[in-house]
Amino acid sequence: MLDIKYLRQNAESIKQALLIKGFELDINTFNSLENNRKSLQVEVESLQAERKELSSAFGQAKAKGEDVDELSKKIEINSNLLKEKEDELKPILVNLEQFLLEIPNLPDPSTPEGSSDIDNKIIRNWGDINKKKGLDHLEITSEIDTELAAILAGSRFSVLSGKIAKLHRALIQFMLDEADENGYEEYYVPFITNKDSLTGTGQLPKFEEDLFKLTDGRYLISTAEIPLTNLFNKKTIDLNDIPIKVTAHTPCFRSEAGSYGKDTRGLIRQHQFEKVELVQVVHPEQSENALEELLLNAETILQKLNLPYQVVQLCGGDLGFSSSKTFDIEVWLPSQEKYREISSCSNFTDFQSRRANIKIKDENSKIFAHTINGSGLAVGRTLIAVIENYYDEVDKVINIPDALKKYLTFDTIST
Repeated sequence: MLDIKYLRQNAESIKQALLIKGFELDINTFNSLENNRKSLQVEVESLQAERKELSSAFGQAKAKGEDVDELSKKIEINSNLLKEKEDELKPILVNLEQFLLEIPNLPDPSTPEGSSDIDNKIIRNWGDINKKKGLDHLEITSEIDTELAAILAGSRFSVLSGKIAKLHRALIQFMLDEADENGYEEYYVPFITNKDSLTGTGQLPKFEEDLFKLTDGRYLISTAEIPLTNLFNKKTIDLNDIPIKVTAHTPCFRSEAGSYGKDTRGLIRQHQFEKVELVQVVHPEQSENALEELLLNAETILQKLNLPYQVVQLCGGDLGFSSSKTFDIEVWLPSQEKYREISSCSNFTDFQSRRANIKIKDENSKIFAHTINGSGLAVGRTLIAVIENYYDEVDKVINIPDALKKYLTFDTIST
């Protein structure tokens, strides 16, 4: 959520800044809500002051044994009018909050202009790619079964078995060990969340259609970012405890409502998938460095797996609702002959902390924290990358990366 004081003073410049995200701020609606709020708030505050004076006068008159009938009538009139004005003010405050909740975060000044992922800026590449088109992961192994999953749950699910299932588990443990080595505290969190948590991280109210909603009004998490960030919901953190670095492995559930017909084959885009998530809560002055650190933490996993990748900075049109600045890490997939996203690392500045009321306390004041988040990594897509990049077409085996061998009892998977 944007700072409403800043919005009041800089509405036009904010409108211009948000155009890079393809969002047009309705200043007229904001001004109308603000004018109504201010007018009614002045009336309410005036009536509250009047009530205080009348109550004081009533008490003094009664103590002196004076007649208080006239004062009682005035108090009753005041109370009725105050309630009327408070009732008028409440829906305006609700509408104003709803308006603010639907405004995206301001993009960082370094954000490239552009409307889609083709306009993202390549920052760097790592590793040597195999330019020869290869088989895709479903062609390489029969231990990923989407047809069986369709019988169990429908489309966009998969069943892993045998050594592929063990490789998948090894990747999770490897990623968690890397997070631990980099100073992240591991959590096990609920996979179900509530409206308040989703509002805090920015999935609600705008993106409800992307979520799986339960019959009791709660939701399945779409990312561990939601519970990890909301561990600090409505909390004030001592400056000495900053930065906070936390991680969790969870399944993630997404309806993929806006992705009909895209990536329908294999593990690329599933309703249920696994991620190891990295979250940092930091002082505003630390957030740029924290983003670079978290990005490096995620990159190091791919480097240790010896998987080629590139880092891109997202343009305005591809930048997420809550993010101010995002770097995507994209791993090379030989079957597609292109890089595919495997992690998004974002600086949300104080956008989430204002929504979730996460503050830092120093000796003199309280300030809103900055939150940083990224995947370290998406497990399913890492599994695809290992299968495709480590497949030996001659021997018909998937070789196990050296970094994973200590987690497994085999060095190859026959296909």
